[in-house]
Amino acid sequence: MELSLSIPALLFPAISLTMLAYNARYLAIAALIRQLHQKYQETGSKSIGLQVKQLSTRLSIIKNMQATAIFSFLLAVITMTLIYVELRFWANLVFSASLLALMISLVLSFIEVQLSTKALAIQLKDIA
Repeated sequence: MELSLSIPALLFPAISLTMLAYNARYLAIAALIRQLHQKYQETGSKSIGLQVKQLSTRLSIIKNMQATAIFSFLLAVITMTLIYVELRFWANLVFSASLLALMISLVLSFIEVQLSTKALAIQLKDIA
């Protein structure tokens, strides 16, 4: 298959939207950590401390999701440059790395969503 400029360009909107979603998750969790941290300082509750620790783990995963998505975006741009200067072999290689980075980002996103769902299930169990 011939790699043209339009193929890596297709990743631009996908990665941009992914980054928006990741950033929204990051901001929501950061705000929740700040709120829970304040409650923890007031009450010293062990439960809240554990929640903050779990949220910190999720925040770390989101940071890695963002980093691999940005890396994927950068590699897509490099791919387009390599296509432009007609270095097809390197363009194919770099584009493969770009796709791999995007897959890693999505796998990390899947893991983070699973952690989020597990945390919500634990809280819902307290209600029932």
